[in-house]
Amino acid sequence: MTRTNEQTTNGTRAFDNDRYLAEQTAAILSRIDQSDNKLYLEFGGKLLFDYHASRVLPGFDPNVKMRLLSGLKDRADIVLCIYAGDIERRKVRADFGITYDSDTFKLIDDFRGWGLEVTAVVITRFTGQPAAVTFKRKLERRGVRVYTHQPIDGYPSNVERTVSDKGYGVNPYIETKHPLVVVNAPGPNSGKMATCLSQVYHEYKRGVKAGYAKFETFPIWNLPLRHPVNVAYEAATADLRDVNMIDPFHLEAHGERAINYNRDVEAFPLLKRILEKITGSASPYQSPTDMGVNRAGFAIVDDQAAAEAAKQELIRRYFRYSCEYAMGLTDEETVQRVELLMEEFGLTAEHRSVVGPANEALIEAEKTSGKGNRGIFCTAAMQLPDGEIISGRNSPLMHAAAALVLNGIKRLSGIPRHLELISPNIIESIGDLRRDILRRESISLNLSETLIALGISSTTNPTARLAMEQLSKLRGCEVHLTHLPTPGDEKALRRLGVNLTSGPRFATQKLFVS
Repeated sequence: MTRTNEQTTNGTRAFDNDRYLAEQTAAILSRIDQSDNKLYLEFGGKLLFDYHASRVLPGFDPNVKMRLLSGLKDRADIVLCIYAGDIERRKVRADFGITYDSDTFKLIDDFRGWGLEVTAVVITRFTGQPAAVTFKRKLERRGVRVYTHQPIDGYPSNVERTVSDKGYGVNPYIETKHPLVVVNAPGPNSGKMATCLSQVYHEYKRGVKAGYAKFETFPIWNLPLRHPVNVAYEAATADLRDVNMIDPFHLEAHGERAINYNRDVEAFPLLKRILEKITGSASPYQSPTDMGVNRAGFAIVDDQAAAEAAKQELIRRYFRYSCEYAMGLTDEETVQRVELLMEEFGLTAEHRSVVGPANEALIEAEKTSGKGNRGIFCTAAMQLPDGEIISGRNSPLMHAAAALVLNGIKRLSGIPRHLELISPNIIESIGDLRRDILRRESISLNLSETLIALGISSTTNPTARLAMEQLSKLRGCEVHLTHLPTPGDEKALRRLGVNLTSGPRFATQKLFVS
């Protein structure tokens, strides 16, 4: 499961994972030593599969933080938090397309795959929500300890009540064994900080002078405020209205410019008061930046490559939010915020290499197909590892994404484009299944179905086998669809590991797409 400092698809490496692991491990161990050998570390962002970081910092291992924890597993407990309200309204993690409660199950499985056990799961702001009760039962019946934390009246501004037996004291104490307790969650606003501080409160009541710290990868505190990597973080959290800023507390206390974001800066005075109330002494932190243990900035080895990659991420975020707006999942202001960030660097959608070719393929498809409903024409483009850009379009037999992937693996394996990889008999049989048995109106195969058909064909067709072996080379390739992907296309593209964007255009007039 480990990964070395490999180069990215285009041969550029901007980040040194080994340096990062060494720097980050040393920083955490030092902070444990400063905290009476008991540190509650709030892990922000994605602990596993941090694809945002790997996109803006080429060479960044998406699982490097898990490698970090693996190196500390003899010293660490792991606690996961999930907000009861997110369970109830079935909030979805966008990069995986699964709900937060499902992602919690997945996180536990992933930890176990790395030889790490989750000590406990905390359901925060729990008020008996039915879906949260069911979630709790599922975990407990599989042997996972689950705790519930109720909302605290006046939290967090009412410090006197928060730091009392009627506040943090009401929350059950989570038994842990090791000096480091990592608190993580499937997404933001899950109650990680409150869980950490509740535990620190209980530790002090028990005579243990525990500490609290934060581990956030972004924004990177020792990069300039408007560095593209930090601006890409603003774009990634545009729906949360996060804004990067110079940490005024750090500047005043240390005379040093450091970058943080508005929510941490705004919350710091209150958080400092809470810590001082818990400990009964002056806070060890003079700024929110002091609280962090992020060493990512020291592992950037090619600043220009990171800057260019981050600019591309701005464009990807623009497309993502544009699609979410079309689907009613976000508001217009979110899209406009990202547009302004793109304008800051003189970027347009066409600065993404695959957007122009995909749109050109759409225009060509409309010309060659004659007049008709624009919604039936769907095209896609992909940039292969060697930089060549290929395209694909939909047809009565398969979706544009399916055609694109088949064209891509043909090109990588040197197979002429006109040769068929999938037997017509197989396509016809799947079409009959869709039409006659499953009662589908269209027999056109999505990418998931096409890959299954390719696998079947490969058992008797050596050419199909050769092409199928190229699929792993598509990981990290840039892909753009001119339309919103169907679930079968999107799921398969995620599995292939491509960097996907799509235009906010529906491929059908139908409102329901299964």
